[in-house]
Amino acid sequence: MTSVPLTKFGAELLKEELHQLKTKERRIVIDAIAEARSHGDLSENAEYDAAKERQAFVEGRIAELEGKLSAAQIIDPTTLDAEGRVVFAATVDLEDLESGAKVSYQIVGIDEADLKLSKVSVTSPIARALIGKSAGDVVEVQAPSGPREYEILEVRYV
Repeated sequence: MTSVPLTKFGAELLKEELHQLKTKERRIVIDAIAEARSHGDLSENAEYDAAKERQAFVEGRIAELEGKLSAAQIIDPTTLDAEGRVVFAATVDLEDLESGAKVSYQIVGIDEADLKLSKVSVTSPIARALIGKSAGDVVEVQAPSGPREYEILEVRYV
């Protein structure tokens, strides 16, 4: 497996989810299976089938998280020295050249991306356009509504 880039914050979120799944969700699923078994015939027991499906999901997610965390390359943005260039974990302040709107995005791993929190995946079109650029550069991003141009106002490592 190749390395999975994660910010320090993102790695903590995945560790918390893994802990929750192992300590609470597993117990809940085991109890649900035991309860469903106590109802008798398993061949036509919808509760048992649902509990087994939930167990498969929980165990699959645990395996996925363990794999990602074992292959994680954890990057603390406060320790970066990229000489003002946009890199993974950097926070970038942008101005939309058409509308004048200003936005900030942090470039994060796929599992951490959340547009409501201004965190964009490193694989997103905007992040791919920004990587390697510096303050003052103008980038063109292929958005669903068509190409948009942004000026990089500032690159921060916070």
